[in-house]
Amino acid sequence: MRLISSADRALWIPVTGSLGLTGRRHRKAAIRMLMAQAGTGLGRETLPGARFGSWLASQAIPFAMRKADGRVLAWTWKAEPELVVAMATVQELTPQLRTARAMMPMEYDDTEDFRTPLGQGEKLWMPVPPNPASPSSATYTWDTGTHLITLTAVCSDRERFGTLQGALDDLARSIRIATDLTGGEGDVLRLPPA
Repeated sequence: MRLISSADRALWIPVTGSLGLTGRRHRKAAIRMLMAQAGTGLGRETLPGARFGSWLASQAIPFAMRKADGRVLAWTWKAEPELVVAMATVQELTPQLRTARAMMPMEYDDTEDFRTPLGQGEKLWMPVPPNPASPSSATYTWDTGTHLITLTAVCSDRERFGTLQGALDDLARSIRIATDLTGGEGDVLRLPPA
């Protein structure tokens, strides 16, 4: 299963489709932000070698994402790449993944229904996360029965996070599943889930 998106190019810069110098600034900003988030999760302000690590990762990640073949999509905010990073993933829904989701902390139960062409999903808006060092985030999830599709957005500025809600909702609505049709199936009409 692969994901595609028709994200608004006036607002979002795709990180996954960029190679070489194209999108390098946005790619580095997204990786720096994600590495900083990992550092605060470990109780450090910055990880040792984070600047070199983000440069190295910005060179290798586009190839890794291309190899992921649509299972991962990522974007940064066009006007200010350091403000928000969004990443969509698709995972096979194994019993272990279902168990891990069931064991998430209580604050992850405050979801609201969120309907898109992918079907009925859930939206979790966390402007003030339980850990004060963690950035504001939003998570959108859809359970297709066989796969779990997740869009996670992380924002570096808590005060401006609320202004991004409409744009993040639109980004979530732009995500679709790309199905490969083999010869002879060209006139199959596919409808979104009811």
